[in-house]
Formats: sequence, structure tokens, C-alpha cells
Amino acid sequence: MKKDKILIIDDSTAQAEHLSSILEDDYEVAMCHTAQGGLSMAKTGVWSLILLDVVMPDMDGFMLLKELKDTEATKYIPVIMLTSLSEVQYEERGLLLGAVDYVAKPFSPVIIKARVNTHIQLYRYQRQFREQAMLDGLTGIANRRCYESGSREKWQEAMRFGLPLSICIFDIDKFKLYNDTYGHPAGDRVIISVARTVAERFRRSTDLFARYGGEEFVAVFLGSNGKTAFEFMKSVRQEIEDLHIPHNSPICDWVTVSAGGVSLTPNAQDSYEMYLKLADTMLYDAKRFGRNRVVWLNENKEQWCEK
Repeated sequence: MKKDKILIIDDSTAQAEHLSSILEDDYEVAMCHTAQGGLSMAKTGVWSLILLDVVMPDMDGFMLLKELKDTEATKYIPVIMLTSLSEVQYEERGLLLGAVDYVAKPFSPVIIKARVNTHIQLYRYQRQFREQAMLDGLTGIANRRCYESGSREKWQEAMRFGLPLSICIFDIDKFKLYNDTYGHPAGDRVIISVARTVAERFRRSTDLFARYGGEEFVAVFLGSNGKTAFEFMKSVRQEIEDLHIPHNSPICDWVTVSAGGVSLTPNAQDSYEMYLKLADTMLYDAKRFGRNRVVWLNENKEQWCEK
């Protein structure tokens, strides 16, 4: 079984190594001896717990704790404060800033192991709960709530690194007719099949694929220019048609999807909401042009239409 990862941030090498020796049999432990270095490490690892010293020269533990709780990548990681400061106001300050516990030095190995175990167990439960809350119950892919937060993160990342970004909205053609013909349980199975097929194509860390609602899906992905994104979504559309799920539809003998998308390299003057609306407009055009096709708006506001 994979061990949980613990990060110790303490400017005292001796103290950090002592703490590590207590925990290393049960956990994967890493150490950092500066606050700034600890913040950087916390952002890059999948940590189950941070043990944070209060008294450090470059940035005290309270300031670092606030940074950790204000940062998206680290705000949910539980933090136990470690200090020789015993006054009640210090403990109160740490807990108000978001620490889950406060342990005074010198500490008992038995006590520190028990408290670490308690908070890691709680973190596992809370992480599982958060993950379930961000997944669509029917398909198992990201849900609307996950999309709302994740899409903004992708947008900010694209602006920060000057990367091209694409937004695509697509839905299942004539889905009401499918439900009326084959029944809602069969309709659910179609939604699941389409979601799983598309999810296999959006597996990079720079991809976000979610159920937008009903039979509608949305994808946000980084690093592909308009032409590449357009060709990619054409292949995704074809892959869904190639499932050959029978459909009594005037469009095709099989279940198909229509997709609309837009590509750009965003800057501070751009608005995510505006480009999402443009992607939705392209989806509307895909339906207007006959469905079972991809319509795309490239970086120069030129429209490409499949077929």
C-alpha cells in the first residue's frame, strides 16, 4: 500500500530529522528548512499532512500558514503547528488561521504519532468526500461544479504561460427522440458510453472534460492551436459515431454528437465567459448546419465547419 506523504517545514535540521525518524516507518517523509522552500514544495507534492514550525527566520509559521490556506493547490492540506511558544494566544492564532492542531515542543513520540495518524485519517475521508462531490453521479467524469472551478484555473494557467486554450461544448443529437424511442434507462446508458469514450481522449493533466448538464458536455484543454483542436474534436466526434449505437434519427442510423468550439491565446483583456458563449454559438451553428459535425472558431475569428 502506498504511504501517505508528510512534509516537515522546520529551520532546525536536528528537530526535523528527529521528527522524521519518529514518522518514517509509517509515512513517506520529506523535509524543508526554509519557509519559502516549504511553500514551493507544498505546491508540487501530493501531501496528506504538513508539520510546520512556528519560529523561522525568513517567514514565520503563521505567515506561511496563511499563504498555504490562500493557495488553491495547498488550501486543503491539513497543517499541524509545532512550537515551543506555549502562550494560549499563539495556539489561538494558529487555529484561527486554519491549522488543524497545535503541538508544543518538546513532544512525545507517542503523542505526535497519534495526532498525525488522526489528522491523516480525517484528511483521507475529507479528500474522498471532495472528490465525490466533484464527480458526476451517472458518468463518473467531472461534474458542473468541478468544471466551474477547473475551467477558471485552466484560463489563468493559459494566461500565465502564454499558452493556446480551446473551449468546446457538445451534446448528443436528437437525444429527446432517443429517450422517447428507447426509454430513459437506455438514454442513461448512451450518456455513459459517450462520456467514457470522450474521457479516454482527454487524459492529460492540461485537459478538463465534464458533464455540463443532461446530454451536454464541455471540454477545456491547453496547448493546442485552433487547427489541432479542430482536427482532434473531429476525430472525437467520429469515434462516437463509430460506437454504432442504434438511433431512430433523421440524421444518422447511429447516435451522433454536434460540437462547437473556439481557440485563442487569452490575455488580460479577454473574458472566459465571452469565449464560452462563442463556443456555444458554434454549437448552435453545428446544429443549424445539419448536426453530426464540428464547427470551430480559430484564433483569427475564422469559422471552420466540418463537412
